[in-house]
Amino acid sequence: MSSSAKNKKAITRKIQFWLILLGIVLVAVGLLIFFLTGDDMYEVTTFSMGTYVSQRVYGKNREEGARLAAQAVQELDDLISWRSGTGDVAAINAAAGSDFVPLDGRTERVLRSAMDVCEKSGGALDITIAPISRLWDFDNDPHLPPDDMIQKFLTKVDFSALSLPGDGTAALRLHETAIDLGAVGKGAACDAAIDAYQQAGVSRAVVAVGGSIGVYGKKPFGEPWKIAIRDPNGDGGLGTISLTEGFVSTSGSYEKYFTENDKTYHHLLDPDTGYPAENGLLSVTVKSKEGALSDGLSTACFVLGPEKSLPLLKEFDADAVFVAEDRQVYVTEGIWEDFTPNGDGFYAVKLLPE
Repeated sequence: MSSSAKNKKAITRKIQFWLILLGIVLVAVGLLIFFLTGDDMYEVTTFSMGTYVSQRVYGKNREEGARLAAQAVQELDDLISWRSGTGDVAAINAAAGSDFVPLDGRTERVLRSAMDVCEKSGGALDITIAPISRLWDFDNDPHLPPDDMIQKFLTKVDFSALSLPGDGTAALRLHETAIDLGAVGKGAACDAAIDAYQQAGVSRAVVAVGGSIGVYGKKPFGEPWKIAIRDPNGDGGLGTISLTEGFVSTSGSYEKYFTENDKTYHHLLDPDTGYPAENGLLSVTVKSKEGALSDGLSTACFVLGPEKSLPLLKEFDADAVFVAEDRQVYVTEGIWEDFTPNGDGFYAVKLLPE
């Protein structure tokens, strides 16, 4: 055998040796990560808040963490649903105009977070929208209410009628005023789930409650979670948001809607008019440090529109992705580098403010 052939054979053996060694190292690293993090994943889906609650929980206590989170979400649902006969919100509504009622601390937390958005959005979010949302009945029998009924009950929509004195009680000062926390409930459920994960000591987790998503803990090597934003015009995604911690909530006109007399009506109501908000938007996705906050802001920003939402988002150190009917996507500066379009060029992505 020539010296040239021998050299080639030796080089080939060295390459094979290093490839095998690299493979062994990668397997060892993978096993080390597994044993250090207890990185088995437990996945479960339950039903609360009128929607599916999907969990992916990692770590040694993953099943217990998921159980506690599902329990926490259901308990919160019982407390804040206006349909719950024994819940706090139902009790506040029943006592409207007459008396204060005692609150569970979890209910008060959600109410205060929601009221903060109501006040700072100038009523674009109004949690006393219940007299109007009941007329539309998007959950059970969606239909166009008579205009005179909308105008009558519109006078009962006033978030300032809710009193939270800070002593663990709450009251509505006006008869026929009622609270509907549907605009913040799913985000608040994510808050409750994250609290449960902390209590259980799981490694990390992702929880999705309807259009709200919360992440807990960091992925190996600090990699961010990838949260998909749904394409309102199709079944796929129009892009992803990279998230290392916090919450993302989406409010979209495609979630609940009906068509009557050749006109389509969606469930995102403008508290000023009593009718679905009409500002050329299909969806708004908000990233925030708190689940209830991200949920409430996504509704308020849908009502306000992109430009008018900027001061509100800045107030809460939040960011948003707005998807318009004309296939324009507007992204705020703070999330610009974390947003990745799907690359098909179907939407034009623009920075807000330009």
